Amino acid sequence: MSIEIQVSDNPAQVCAEALSDAVSSGGHVVLTGGSSPRSAYELAAAQHADRWRGAKLWFSDDRCVPPDHELSNFRMVNESLLEPLERAGVEVDFCRRILGERGHEQGSIEYERELEHVGGGPGAIRFELALLGIGSDGHICSMFPGQESLDERARMVVGVPVAGLEPFVPRVTLTFTALSHAKRVLVLATGESKADPIAAAFADDAPRTRDVPASLLVEHVEEIIVLLDEDAASRL
Repeated sequence: MSIEIQVSDNPAQVCAEALSDAVSSGGHVVLTGGSSPRSAYELAAAQHADRWRGAKLWFSDDRCVPPDHELSNFRMVNESLLEPLERAGVEVDFCRRILGERGHEQGSIEYERELEHVGGGPGAIRFELALLGIGSDGHICSMFPGQESLDERARMVVGVPVAGLEPFVPRVTLTFTALSHAKRVLVLATGESKADPIAAAFADDAPRTRDVPASLLVEHVEEIIVLLDEDAASRL
């Protein structure tokens, strides 16, 4: 297990290049929601479109809303990445969205089936890179402090009936079991509002606790890269 902290003047640019490298390798890549990833997706589509041909894309989590809803992570990725790639004449192999509109229970069952089908069996899939954000409460994916999802070890995907942070919409999320199948996990955080959760999760003396889900990554993932701007890194 290793954790590498990278502080950059332009973390979205660094993230865009890391994502583009990962998809060009032919491996499966996990995308996430949030404002910082959106900038990275826009840069990747604008600067590295050709490297996304044949990309195999998944989602870390999504809310149980239709795909065109303003709260949908898929909608954000579609607007910032998939549609610009399409306009550039680049066709990805697939982008498997979470069918959140079917509810947290059915949506989680169907997404796990997709992972098994594409991966070649239960637990067989491997991800070249998983991109994650971090919430103000230290949550990752849609695994919130103290919730049952943090203890799930059998399933790769679970439903979250009650979100631990606004907006309080049911979710579908990958679990630590799924993240353990990633060659690398890249945690992207920018801005002063992320300084406290980053320190709580990744400072040298940070405890591993269910109160800060991101702190538990080190128990499940071999290689973690924490990509920050100076504000997000200010309390490390």
